[in-house]
Amino acid sequence: MTETSPLHEPGAPSTRSHPIRVISYVNRREVARVSRVLRAELVGGVIIMAAAALGFIAANSPLSDAYFSIKEFTVGPEALHLHLSIGEWTADGLLAIFFFMVGLELKREFVGGALSRFSTAVVPVAAAFGGVAVPALIYTAVNAGTETAHGWAIPTATDIAFAVAVLGLLAPGIPMALRMFLLTLAVVDDLIAITIIAIFYTDGLNLAALGLSAIPIAAFAIIGHRFPHRLARSGIAPWAIMLPLGVVAWGLFHASGIHATIAGVVLAFLIPVRGKRDTDLAEIFERRFRPLSTGVAVPLFAFFAAGVAVGSTSGFPFDPVALGVMAGLVLGKPIGITVTTWLVTKFTRAELDASVQWKKLVGVGALAGVGFTVSLLVTDLSFTDPEHADMARLAVMVGSLIAIAVSACFLVRPSEARAAKRLPRTH
Repeated sequence: MTETSPLHEPGAPSTRSHPIRVISYVNRREVARVSRVLRAELVGGVIIMAAAALGFIAANSPLSDAYFSIKEFTVGPEALHLHLSIGEWTADGLLAIFFFMVGLELKREFVGGALSRFSTAVVPVAAAFGGVAVPALIYTAVNAGTETAHGWAIPTATDIAFAVAVLGLLAPGIPMALRMFLLTLAVVDDLIAITIIAIFYTDGLNLAALGLSAIPIAAFAIIGHRFPHRLARSGIAPWAIMLPLGVVAWGLFHASGIHATIAGVVLAFLIPVRGKRDTDLAEIFERRFRPLSTGVAVPLFAFFAAGVAVGSTSGFPFDPVALGVMAGLVLGKPIGITVTTWLVTKFTRAELDASVQWKKLVGVGALAGVGFTVSLLVTDLSFTDPEHADMARLAVMVGSLIAIAVSACFLVRPSEARAAKRLPRTH
C-alpha cells in the first residue's frame, strides 16, 4: 500500500509524475477575454446591487403600496396565456435575455475556453458540482419531511455578476488564475442551475407547443450559421430578424410548460462561435445584447425580486427555509468547492497553479455563496405560498451578505485593510 502524498502547497515541487497544471493561464487571448468579461460583470454587478437595494427599500417604505401594485399589475394577451404580472414578466421574460447571455458564455467556454480542455476544466467543473451538492444536502437536511423540502435548489446557484463585483472591491489584486477559476466555476454552476430548472421545474408538458417551437428555433439556427458575417456587419439584422424569432420561440416554450428562460439558453447554443470567415458571432451577439441584459433585464428583475416586506417574515432567521438557504449559501458553498478541489488535487494528477493559495481558494469558495439572480428565480419556482417565498428571498439576500463578509476574511489582506484606513479623507 503506497503512502499518499501530502497536501499540495502552491509553489512547492510536485511529488507526482507528469502533473496536470490546472487553474492557470491558458493563453493571452483567453486571459484578455476573461478580463473583458470580468469588467462587464463588475459593472453589471454594481447595477444589480443598486437595483436590489432600491427594491428592498421601496417594499419597506411609504412607497410599498405603489411598489406592490406595480409588481402585481397584469398585462399581456390572455389568449396566448401571457397575461402576466409585471413581476412575472421580469422573471419569465426579461431573465430569458440573461439566460441567453449565459448560454453564449457557456458555448464559448465549451468551444474555445477553459471548458474545452480537460486539463483546465476538471477542477472547476468538479468544484461546481461540489458547490451545488453540499448546499442542496444542507437545505434538505434542515427541511427534511416538511412541505418546504422542494426548495433544495435555492442555495445551489452562484450569481457571477454579484460575485465578480464583490471580488473587484475586496481583492482587486487577486491572481488571474483564481479569477478564471471563479468565472469558469460560475459558468458551470449556471449550466447545472439551467438543468435543474429544466428538469425539476417543468409544470406539465404541452408537446404541441414544444414541437412548434422547433420552427423558429430552426430558422434562428439556419440564419445564424448561413449568414454570420452579414449578421456581424449589420447593426439592424440581429434586432430585426433574430430577436423576433427568439421572442416567438420564448412564447412557445412558455406555453409548453418548460420554464421560458430555457429558450434563451437553447437559442444561444445555436449561435456559431467560429462561423464563416472566422466570424465569432457569439462574441458579437454577447457585446450587442449585454447592455440589454446587465442594464435593463437583470436590474428590473432584481428590483422586483428583492422587494420583501420585512413584516411578512416574522420567523426569520430561525424558520427552516431561512436556515436551510443561509446555511447552504454560507457553509455549503465554500465547503463543497474547497473540499472537492482538494480531493481532485489529492487523488489525481491535477495541481493548482503556483499563484493559487488555499486560503484565497477558500475565499473564492465563500464568494460563490453570493447567490442572487438564479436563487431568487428558483425561489419563485419553488414556492407559491407568499410567506415561504418571502422567507427564502430574505434568506438569499442575508445569506449572500454573510457570504461576502466570510470571503472578505480570506481575500482581504490585513496590510491592505490597514492601508485603506490610512487613506486621507476628502471633503
